[in-house]
Amino acid sequence: MKTDTRNIASVTTFSQNVSTFVRGAEDGEPQVIMRNNRPAAVLMGMEDAERLSRIDELEDDLKLLTAAMVRIVTDKGNRHSLSDVAGEFGIDLNDLSTD
Repeated sequence: MKTDTRNIASVTTFSQNVSTFVRGAEDGEPQVIMRNNRPAAVLMGMEDAERLSRIDELEDDLKLLTAAMVRIVTDKGNRHSLSDVAGEFGIDLNDLSTD
């Protein structure tokens, strides 16, 4: 996302011109709000916010897909039953029954 330097304002300027900044954000121009000469926040329109949210969802999906692909590629086909694993840890599955 590119930011026009004209869309950067201090908190004070922002607070005095909120409606102007909101209008700019609605028009697709993100508004950077500075505090102590450092970027503190960004005001953006809902369309941009929804797009960013969708990108975050796609990033999460890509991470899960990558993990699945790594597992597929590195899978050696070894499988273990629950009773075998429990036995390795000295757990009797019959003692875990819920009454």
